[in-house]
Amino acid sequence: MTAVDTPAVRSGGAVRAGEHAAIEALLRCFVLDHAVPVPESGPLRLWLPDGGTITVDVRYRSVTGLHGFGAVSTADGAVGSAACLAAMLTGGDTDLVARVADSAGRIDRYLRERGAEAAPVTRTVDEAPAAAGASAVVAPTVHGASVAGVAPTVDGFLAAEQDLLLGHLLHPAAKSRDGIGPDEDARYAPELRGRFPLHWFAVDPDLVRTGAVAHPALAAPLPDLFGGPAAGTRPVLPAHPWQATDLLHRPGFRALVDAGRIEPLGPAGPDWYPTSSLRTVYRPGHPVMLKLSLGLRITNSRRENTPTELARGLEVQRLLAAGIAAPVAAAYPQFRIVADPAYASVQHPDGTPTQLDVSVREAPPGLSAARVLAGLVAPQPGVRDATVVRLVRRLAAGGRAEAVAAEWVRRYVDRVLAPMVLLYASTGIGLEAHQQNTLVLLDDDGWPDTGWYRDNQGYYLATSALPAVLAATGAAGSTLAVTEDSMVDDRLTYYLLFNQALAPVSALGAAGVADERDLLGALRDGLRAIVARGHDTNGGLVRRWLTADRLPRKANLATRLAGIDEVLAPVDRQSVYRAVPNPLREAR
Repeated sequence: MTAVDTPAVRSGGAVRAGEHAAIEALLRCFVLDHAVPVPESGPLRLWLPDGGTITVDVRYRSVTGLHGFGAVSTADGAVGSAACLAAMLTGGDTDLVARVADSAGRIDRYLRERGAEAAPVTRTVDEAPAAAGASAVVAPTVHGASVAGVAPTVDGFLAAEQDLLLGHLLHPAAKSRDGIGPDEDARYAPELRGRFPLHWFAVDPDLVRTGAVAHPALAAPLPDLFGGPAAGTRPVLPAHPWQATDLLHRPGFRALVDAGRIEPLGPAGPDWYPTSSLRTVYRPGHPVMLKLSLGLRITNSRRENTPTELARGLEVQRLLAAGIAAPVAAAYPQFRIVADPAYASVQHPDGTPTQLDVSVREAPPGLSAARVLAGLVAPQPGVRDATVVRLVRRLAAGGRAEAVAAEWVRRYVDRVLAPMVLLYASTGIGLEAHQQNTLVLLDDDGWPDTGWYRDNQGYYLATSALPAVLAATGAAGSTLAVTEDSMVDDRLTYYLLFNQALAPVSALGAAGVADERDLLGALRDGLRAIVARGHDTNGGLVRRWLTADRLPRKANLATRLAGIDEVLAPVDRQSVYRAVPNPLREAR
């Protein structure tokens, strides 16, 4: 297979590349939703809801779904924008069209600015000097070496968080952020290396609810960890600057401010950096990160903490402290679930949330060596190759990159995916470990060494395992998303297999480093090893992946058109799923 080769990439035009990336994402979603067979190359005709057709030039057929497309045309001529294509594919859904236009415009800007940033630098990764000194602000790194073509920023952890320039490659409007204008984007967007001080509110104590479990990250009191201004005896809570402004326009919150029960203190303190989720903020060297509410609709959902999620982080830590994951710790001692051991929130007098809240997340030792998977595999047309592509080429050092790529995928399965499978097999707890929730720690050479999971939201619990989970802590109920075992199996098939494990396969295949089918063979061999070690579930989740003809996969376009808020929807109706051909059937 050859690398995806679009006119936008060949010309080096970042604006064209951004628009083209949005068009490709739409087309990938459409062919998935409608089970359209994609040829190896040449023209593909798609039937539209209004009965018309469009013709798409197929540049690269991906076994995993990361197809590469070229020009799109109708009988009247070329389709020149992602928004125009969205209108055609959806029958004119005006909200989606607006979001697609917003997303494409942001991608254009991110590629243009990051491309300009990289343009003067011509060194290769191998030629780049080692990161200097112990300063908090260094050149972004890959396995300890400076990354050529990227301006100085904070450590390698944050560098990976800032690399998702195109966003979710199978989402129709991955970078849509309603309510954030261009100037705000420059401050709030990780893609533009944003940074900002937090905004602060002093609150009457009877409106504040807190929770915490014992954890090394909580060696200091919460006010000290937050680092906000003093306000006498009243607690002071942080907010994302966008949320702080928005809260003051919400009638219930405004009434508490007017009554003197909440006092806006404005911005104060050091700058924090947004990570890839936008609302989780980070400071190099600080013992904790802060996950803040952000009432923007990003992809399909408004990103505000719910009381259940705030409490869920504490329950997970209690379960781990009770030893429920001992089999995982014994088999994979380096695997880690990043802790969310405390929270603080403000409630209305009637007990309902105000959405002024914060979840406290540990910043574990070694975090600067962790790379979010989404950042490792993210393409950056016109800027640079994906990090995983550069890693594999460097490891190959002029040798057979195909063999190195296959070994990289196999080690990924053994070190990152396998412990998550064993956790589900031994506890019934399933991790929503998509690319943005999965951290990969690389060894000094650039091979996957272990994996960490982060989130206080994405925990499924199979109904059959509920009694054991309750017995572990003596609790009367669980905050985890309890649902039927078969439903958890379906969700993990998407999150662990399609979204996570196929990510390096897709990235390396699309870049022409190796054939996807060979990489799927390495993935298949790693899955077989999980089964051989006895780490699969009793129901045979991994065996299902290896043998099924069709598997459930999330359909992001259909989910978006259905208007589902995946944060608030019941677990059995969170998303729209389609049964698709099992890509592992094409492994060799």
